[in-house]
Amino acid sequence: MNARRGWIEVVCGSMFSGKTEELIRRLNRAKIARQRVEIFKPALDTRYHELDVVSHNANSIRSTPIPIAQEMLLLAGSCDVVGVDEAQFFDESLVDVCVQLANRGSRVIVAGLDMDFLGKPFGPMPALMAVAEYVTKVHAVCVCCGEIASYSFRITASESKILLGETDSYEARCRPCFLDGMREKNTEPTSAAAKH
Repeated sequence: MNARRGWIEVVCGSMFSGKTEELIRRLNRAKIARQRVEIFKPALDTRYHELDVVSHNANSIRSTPIPIAQEMLLLAGSCDVVGVDEAQFFDESLVDVCVQLANRGSRVIVAGLDMDFLGKPFGPMPALMAVAEYVTKVHAVCVCCGEIASYSFRITASESKILLGETDSYEARCRPCFLDGMREKNTEPTSAAAKH
């Protein structure tokens, strides 16, 4: 029987809620404890840095960008702690990879958006939350009213499921302000067409 006990932790929430900040905090504590730590992020996420995982507060930690989740199984080796940032950008195989790592005895800490810009469950995140021992949902502040925000409202016209961006593309919003924004977006094309 494996002497180490593995488990999965998920940190989720909207954009600007502090998910990556919390991931970095947990990983740095593991490093202080002299645990072997490996951190991964999707290769497509190059917003702040090619290699580092960087929070909105500019805190960073070295990571390994990978194109597919399965690479973690080879690269994590016998790590005590495995961190994954921007998990929503990986495909559904991430769930099985995280389970395998935890079964090997690794503590797996995953951070990602739980909902996309339409307010729908995002990628592998719902399944990861289901198999995780610990789930932490963090919140942002609604830019419209100041209440707690759980939604990432896209302020650009793009309908692409994946659109890397920051405050130029997204706002954190509470449920009522998110719904108001979605209603406004859905009526804009109709009212513009009516003018012609």
